[in-house]
Amino acid sequence: MNTAPTTEDRVWAVLSHLSALAFGMGILLPIIGWAEQRRKSKYASFQCLQALGYQSLGYTVWLLSILLIVLLLFFFVIFAAGMTAGNETTSAGISAVFGIILGFIMVGLLGIYFLLPIIAAIACGMGKDFRYPIMGNKLAKYLGYAQADNDPEWLVQDHEERWVAAMGHLTVIVFLWGILAPLTAWMLRDKQSLFLKFQSVQTVAYQAFATLLYTGAGVIYMFGFTIFLGLTGFEGNSNGSITSTSMLGLVFLVVTMIIAMLIILIMPLLHILGQWAGYRVLKGDDYHYPLVGRLVENWMVNRTQLTAEEGGSSEKGKKS
Repeated sequence: MNTAPTTEDRVWAVLSHLSALAFGMGILLPIIGWAEQRRKSKYASFQCLQALGYQSLGYTVWLLSILLIVLLLFFFVIFAAGMTAGNETTSAGISAVFGIILGFIMVGLLGIYFLLPIIAAIACGMGKDFRYPIMGNKLAKYLGYAQADNDPEWLVQDHEERWVAAMGHLTVIVFLWGILAPLTAWMLRDKQSLFLKFQSVQTVAYQAFATLLYTGAGVIYMFGFTIFLGLTGFEGNSNGSITSTSMLGLVFLVVTMIIAMLIILIMPLLHILGQWAGYRVLKGDDYHYPLVGRLVENWMVNRTQLTAEEGGSSEKGKKS
């Protein structure tokens, strides 16, 4: 690519990178930019796909890093508290230091996460070919993107679509807003790519199921807590003894809490499966989620057959 990016190219690149500041809600913008510019500007297409990768793969790495640090600090505090057992002042001091260190780490990591797309936006606004650390060069090689006179005119289409599909799978870890990535890819590439359409549709179904499951856990717990308050807050003896109604409310609360916790424990497994799906797609597989993939495939086949039948009936009607 030996021509300087146009103003439109730079605008799409800047907006795609800055959308990371919306922290999940802006993830649809890089896909829109890629779909709009993929056969107009290779520079803008690459920057949009790179921004998409940062908001999905980069967010996953950022979140997992925070969780790992929290766990390490937590075990350190437990160990330190055990070593200072019996000294409440020292234990309280350790807990305070833990809170301060954790706060600084989270603010620092959040600052780094936001700083990189700002730097990317500034660089692209100046027309430079920005690359995110580690990911940028690997993605450029994967997509067949380079600044050279003999560079192919466009990015590798199959790899473009696989990257978009894979990033859609990875966004399962972004609660609620992650579904915007596969949903936008489905809407914009519905008729252009059967592979991307299938991957996006099944990802939307999978993430919708995961979101409903997670939300359902909260609803179940709140329902049990409400019943508990209703039975124990308005019933009971004045002497403070436990009534049968109060006991029923407590049992109901415990049961709903157990159900909610079991659902919550399933969520990491769903996230891991989403990450695995993204990896498989990047490796070249036409990945199918268990059960969901088969249902979506049957739905698409039936829809295609129905469309073909309707088209045939319309042609017969015109001839007659």
